[in-house]
Amino acid sequence: MEKLEESSRRKARYGEIQKLILETVKLAGILTVGVMAPNVIKATDKLGLISNARQDEIVRSSASKLVRKGLLKFNGKYYELTSEGEKKLRQLELRGYKFDRPKKWDRKWRVIIFDIPEKKKKVREQIRVLFKVAGLSRLQDSVWVYPYDCEDIIGLLKTDFGVSKNILYLIVDEIENDKYLREEFNLI
Repeated sequence: MEKLEESSRRKARYGEIQKLILETVKLAGILTVGVMAPNVIKATDKLGLISNARQDEIVRSSASKLVRKGLLKFNGKYYELTSEGEKKLRQLELRGYKFDRPKKWDRKWRVIIFDIPEKKKKVREQIRVLFKVAGLSRLQDSVWVYPYDCEDIIGLLKTDFGVSKNILYLIVDEIENDKYLREEFNLI
């Protein structure tokens, strides 16, 4: 079992390193190898992701993998984020996204309904996980509710995952027997 746990931790670290590389390249627009490695290395050191001895090697290896995946472009001197890299970075950023909560509720419910076909099952599951992590409440399998404005992020999801025709965003005044929802969102 220890090997499984260690493997899981290693994958999580490499995922964070790749996210840091994508974020660094995004912030700088383009980044030379000599500049990128120290920036990412400082960040990985602060986060305790990798040991000092192998930092440079791991960052360069991770960047090469991102190039092979088509998320970064390398022209021999610098790395540049591709459109696929931008899309992947947005998805990684959305994983830990929490919606802002205004001080006062406008007494309207935001209902998100989706019907994503079986051929896009992976996308459907990713969206469910994102909704759960972001704090939405599930009414039914493909019906979620939230008490605050989240139209912008839903629009991003539709675009990034290519499911704009499969997700509906509704603003409703009432939901039958919504007392448990108001309690769940501390609106009472």
